[in-house]
Amino acid sequence: MTALTLSTAAASGLRADAIVVGVAKGPKGPVVAPGAEAVDKAYDGGLAGILETLGASGSEGEVTKLPAPSGFKAPVVLAVGLGAAPEKGDGFDTEALRRAAGAAARALAGAKKAGFALPVADAADAGAVAEGAGLGGYSFDAYKDSGRSKDAAKNAKGPLGEVALLGVKPRDAAYKAAVARATALTAELNRARDLVNTPPNDLNPESFAAVATAAGKEHGIKVQVLDEKALAKGGYGGILGVGAGSAAGPRLVKLSYTSSKAKKHLAFVGKGITYDSGGISLKPAGHNETMKCDMAGAAAVFAAVVTAARLGLDVNVTGWLALAENMPSGSATRPGDVLRMYSGKTVEVLNTDAEGRLVLADALWKASEAKPDAIVDVATLTGAMVLALGNRTFGVMANDDAFRAAIVDAAEEAGEESWPMPLPEHLRKGMDSPTADIANMGERMGGGLVAGLFLREFVGEGITWAHLDIAGPAFNEAGPFGYTPKGGTGSAVRTLVRLAELTAAGDLG
Repeated sequence: MTALTLSTAAASGLRADAIVVGVAKGPKGPVVAPGAEAVDKAYDGGLAGILETLGASGSEGEVTKLPAPSGFKAPVVLAVGLGAAPEKGDGFDTEALRRAAGAAARALAGAKKAGFALPVADAADAGAVAEGAGLGGYSFDAYKDSGRSKDAAKNAKGPLGEVALLGVKPRDAAYKAAVARATALTAELNRARDLVNTPPNDLNPESFAAVATAAGKEHGIKVQVLDEKALAKGGYGGILGVGAGSAAGPRLVKLSYTSSKAKKHLAFVGKGITYDSGGISLKPAGHNETMKCDMAGAAAVFAAVVTAARLGLDVNVTGWLALAENMPSGSATRPGDVLRMYSGKTVEVLNTDAEGRLVLADALWKASEAKPDAIVDVATLTGAMVLALGNRTFGVMANDDAFRAAIVDAAEEAGEESWPMPLPEHLRKGMDSPTADIANMGERMGGGLVAGLFLREFVGEGITWAHLDIAGPAFNEAGPFGYTPKGGTGSAVRTLVRLAELTAAGDLG
């Protein structure tokens, strides 16, 4: 984990491996961003020209290294692109700062310390830089050290050790709070990434539940785990049906963070399929290799609840992790089987690869019993949503238009890309079953919306609910960019945390 500190040191006097400055894309070439004035002066005002000679343009995410000026204790200056220069009098938006800080942190992997002299106009900007650096510094190395030679281990690049934010106000309470928030948020989001990246032979429902239990003890969160026996006794037919084909039994985990000052209660529900083979409806070759990421929704819910506890938010937050492994075997649920869900409704399983909605249905109904002010479920649910929105944007559906809009706004504030999606009533008829109350499949076209309509059937009456389909952005199979690594991304964590913050402040409904 990259350490984040506020520093009063001058860029020239900081003992570090590098000084990071921002460069923007101007109409006539690169422009040195605010925060780097002292560095530019040390180059006799010629930093922009030097960068242009080296091929830099200021484009977003572009990284250029050059020797530090004479008299600097750091040997290197790293210029990171911020994108288009803002209009005169305007500052850079927080997401541009997050991405630039993340790109710089990735470029400095293996370094012990760097000073970040990026444009920071206020505490919010400082928090954005700290957040981007903390997320960009992430690396997943748990499985890379074993069996390495001493030389290889010595040369391995871990994350950037420390980021000192320069040009800030270390004694200002708002700046301290912004960095403290970024520290807690990035630590838990990176833990969610670790869970998503952990191979399924080491992460199953039982071991995931153990991670949640340990975190609960550490942060004062009450944790309850329902195992196979408890699930059977309680009638959780969806979770049990999905987990029936695996040697690793399913779990339903409840995490409860409570505040004595809370006036509202949020429930977050996460799909936690620790490995999804498709079950009897086996996935074709080429679609199984990344299915360890099918528990990313549960990882996001887990991280959001722990972050709320670490920040001491004045809102009660309950997280529900619906955990199962979807495998084919002689005991697996078959296409054509009918499951009796926790709600009492029956579901005809037409496709065992539409399993996420089955585990979520049980957890949604259970979450509804406490009558929270709102429920938000998060899931890598449908390939249809990826086709609709691509690999970086998650879809938002809800039974309340204002709540859906509020979540989209919260996501934008948090720096996550989302898009409001409808729940067309005409698609519901496609899930009618001659055998059961509802089928787990409907029309093929609009499959992501069909899944949302299925989930809506298991939300308690009168409860505000939203569904986040993060199938696209949850796992990045392409190269890293900004603060986003290859592999698990921690999608939706920041949106859930922002939603909790807004609720605690009384700014959400």
